[in-house]
Amino acid sequence: MAVRGQFSSRLGFILAAAGSAVGLGNIWGFPTQVASNGGAAFVLVYLILTFIVAYPILMAELVIGRHSQSNMVDALKKISVGNLAKKIGAGTGYWALVVVSLILSFYMIVAGWMIAYMFQAATEVFGWSDASAWLTDFSISRNIIFSLLFAFMTILIVSRGVSSGIEKWSGRLMPMLLVLIVLLIAYVSMQDGAVDGWKAYLVPDFSKIWSGDLILSAMGQAFFSLSLGVGSMLIYGSYVSKKENLVVLGASVALVDVGIAIMSGMLIIPAMYVALANGVTIFNEAGQLIGGDQLIFTVIPALFDTMGSAGDYVAFVFFVLMTIAALTSSISMLEVPVAYTIESTKLERKGASWLIGVFVACISLVLIFNFEVLFGLVITLTTKYSQPLLGFMLCIFTGWVWKRNSILEEIKQGASDIETSLFWKIWPVYVRFICPLIILAMAYHTIFVA
Repeated sequence: MAVRGQFSSRLGFILAAAGSAVGLGNIWGFPTQVASNGGAAFVLVYLILTFIVAYPILMAELVIGRHSQSNMVDALKKISVGNLAKKIGAGTGYWALVVVSLILSFYMIVAGWMIAYMFQAATEVFGWSDASAWLTDFSISRNIIFSLLFAFMTILIVSRGVSSGIEKWSGRLMPMLLVLIVLLIAYVSMQDGAVDGWKAYLVPDFSKIWSGDLILSAMGQAFFSLSLGVGSMLIYGSYVSKKENLVVLGASVALVDVGIAIMSGMLIIPAMYVALANGVTIFNEAGQLIGGDQLIFTVIPALFDTMGSAGDYVAFVFFVLMTIAALTSSISMLEVPVAYTIESTKLERKGASWLIGVFVACISLVLIFNFEVLFGLVITLTTKYSQPLLGFMLCIFTGWVWKRNSILEEIKQGASDIETSLFWKIWPVYVRFICPLIILAMAYHTIFVA
């Protein structure tokens, strides 16, 4: 059996786990959700749900992972007592493997678009108009080439292991991501129209806070941006030293994730209003802010076009940022089925990485050839339905199946005084009662009301 990998330092884990959390769900998803759901009202609800629902489940994944030192399928079996619980645990783990593979399959496509637009900005500098047009044209050939390129980059990093691959590259990419975001925020904030964007972002419309659709979107965003339910954080937790304080590590990851999401909004929302000031359409016929792929691939490039020759360079930096964000998340998603394959088949890491990576890339190709039918469906089934329900199952296993004393003993390794802390007085109750009830309420709204 191969020696199990481990993060070499606390900072390495935080950067890798934060990299998993900080992806297109933050840089792209969060601002578009803000734009579509009442601006600052969505931000407020997102922050609340992140810390009362998402963070407790994040901690559950980390604790289960470090205790079991295994993949999600085996981890849930190990904390279960009785054959029925073990079978349900294994089934939940397999479900997570399918979901994370499907998420990664559409993620590769979107990330491929980011790479294409990055190259398009470079071709504009050299005046290669034909290449530029092909790179921005929604064609099957373009989607295949750049999705496979992104898949190759992801597989290459994961195949190199935990410390030499995931930790090393997360440690390089995350600081680059932060620097690029700060530079772009500073640039956009100095442009005409940015003040109106800041107002839309920071001043909440409290009349929208109790909207069921807004709350549902905020919870889905919290789950997606923190990579919850699919085993990414559980696997990363299994690579954490027993000496580390999991409570501190979990809080650090959640705070970095929220911080990047907030910073992304500070960039994208003002940029939309700067675009408006430059004559770019940012509102649809219903008077709502444009969101989704139109935001990133229509509004933002139109903004860059208004900047003259500097726009191509700013566009290049922006899509480099988007590609980095996508890569830090994709490596954690691929690691979930790779870890299971290594531990269940005894394949070497390199072979398992290429086997699973190519398989997921093939799913991406199926989505590309059936884009209109499958792409949106897969996103809805995985991020809107499956991730919250998997989070629910993790709450059930942590709060009701796993023995409370065993949980306490695991957390005490690295935090010997945790039993008297506020965290231990609140967290078990949240995981056992509050989180499942909130998730079920949201599921009811999704199925019967929305």
